[in-house]
Amino acid sequence: MSVVEMKVPTIGESVTEVTLSQWLIADGDYVELDQPICEFESDKATLEFPAEASGKLIHVAAEDDDLEIGALVAKIDTSVSKESGGGDAPKGNAPAKEEPAPEKEETKEPATAEASESEDSYAAGHPSPAAAKILKENDIDPQAVKGTGKDGRITKDDAQKAVEAKKQAPAPSPAPAKEAPAKEAPAKQVVFSSSENFSRETSSKKMSRMRRTIAKRLVSAKNETAMLTTFNEVDLTEVMKLRKTYQERFVEKYGIKLGFMSLFAKACAKALMEMPDVNAKLDGDNLVYHDYADVSIAVSTPNGLVVPPVHNVESLSFAEIEYKIKELAIKARDGKLTLEEMSGGTFTITNGGIFGSLLSTPILNEPQSAILGMHGIKNRPMAIDGEVKIRPMMYLALSYDHRVIDGSTSVTFLVKVKEYIEDPVSMLLDL
Repeated sequence: MSVVEMKVPTIGESVTEVTLSQWLIADGDYVELDQPICEFESDKATLEFPAEASGKLIHVAAEDDDLEIGALVAKIDTSVSKESGGGDAPKGNAPAKEEPAPEKEETKEPATAEASESEDSYAAGHPSPAAAKILKENDIDPQAVKGTGKDGRITKDDAQKAVEAKKQAPAPSPAPAKEAPAKEAPAKQVVFSSSENFSRETSSKKMSRMRRTIAKRLVSAKNETAMLTTFNEVDLTEVMKLRKTYQERFVEKYGIKLGFMSLFAKACAKALMEMPDVNAKLDGDNLVYHDYADVSIAVSTPNGLVVPPVHNVESLSFAEIEYKIKELAIKARDGKLTLEEMSGGTFTITNGGIFGSLLSTPILNEPQSAILGMHGIKNRPMAIDGEVKIRPMMYLALSYDHRVIDGSTSVTFLVKVKEYIEDPVSMLLDL
C-alpha cells in the first residue's frame, strides 16, 4: 500500500497555526489530484487545501482542530482506484417494530337516576291562564293568593277577589329607602405564564480562529495604545447633488455607481498626504511615515470584520476606487481574500451607518494610528447663513493613537475631511 501524507503547508511568515474549519471530502472517499479536501482558517483568511495525489482519503485531524504548520492532516492511499474506493457504508439491522400496547378498556359505570316526587300537587298555588293575566296586570304575587280551584289552583274569580282586596286595603306608608351598598367590582385576576414553560437551555460553540484573532487584536489595541476619539459632523448636501447630477453618466461610462465610500476614501487620502502624522505608525521607538495612502475598508463577513486595504488611493480615480472596493468586498464575503490582499493598510474607514449606527467610537486597527468612523445620514435642522434649513447630516468619529498623533492634529485632520466632503469640487480640482 502506497500512502501520501498530507501536512499543513507553510502559509505565510506570520502564520504559525491554522484551524481545520471543515472537511470537503468525507473519510474513506476517493479524491482526485488537486481536488480540495478541506478548508483551513488562519488568522486572516480561509484557505482550501488541495490533495497531493489521487486515491482513498483517510482523515487524521478532526474539524475544529488547531494545527501547527507541518502537522499531519490526512493520508491518501494511492493504491485504491476510483472504481474500487468509497463504497457505501454497511447498513445496520432495522429495529424491530414494537407491537402497539393493547388499549385499556374503559369501565363504564351505569348512572342511577333518582326520581324525586313532589309532596304537594303541581296545581297548588298555580293560577289558570286567565287568573295569571289578571294578577300580572295588577302586580299581585300569585304566592299571596289562596286558590279555591281543583287541587288548590288559583281561578279567575280568586284573582279578581285579590284585586278588590288590594284596592280596599290602606296604602302602606312607604318605608325609607335603604341605600343599597355599592358592590365592589371583583378584582381582575391576571394569569402569568409559569416560568416552567420558559426556555433555560444554553449552547456552546468554539470561536473561529478569525474571531479569536479579532478578539486578541481588539484587546491589544485597547490596552496597548493611548486611544482617543474626536467627533465632528458633515453636511452631505453637495455630495448628494454631485451624485444625483453625474450618477447616470458615471454608470454609463464606468459600469459602476459612484458611492459615498470612494468619496470619503479620496477625501481621507488627500488629508493624509497633507498631514503625514495621521498616516504614520509606531515601530518601537521609531515613527514610520508613508508617502502613500493605503486605505483599509472594513467589510462585515459571516466570520467577522475584515479590513482589506485599497492601495495608493491618493493616485486612483473614483471609478478605480469603486472597482477595488467592490472586488475586495465580494472576495471578503466569499472567504476568498488572499493573505497579500489582507496585509498592509495605513489608515482605516469603517461605516457603521449601513447598519443604522448614529454615533460610535471605532477602535484602532493596529499598527495603524487612526481610523475614521462613518455613521447614518439623518435629515436635521441646521443654522445656515442665519436661517434654519433641513440638511442631510452625518456624524464623523476619528479614533487615534495619542502617542503618535496630537489632539490638534487629529481635530485638524477631521476638519479637512469635512471640508472636502462639503465642497467636493475642490477635492476634484485638487485645491
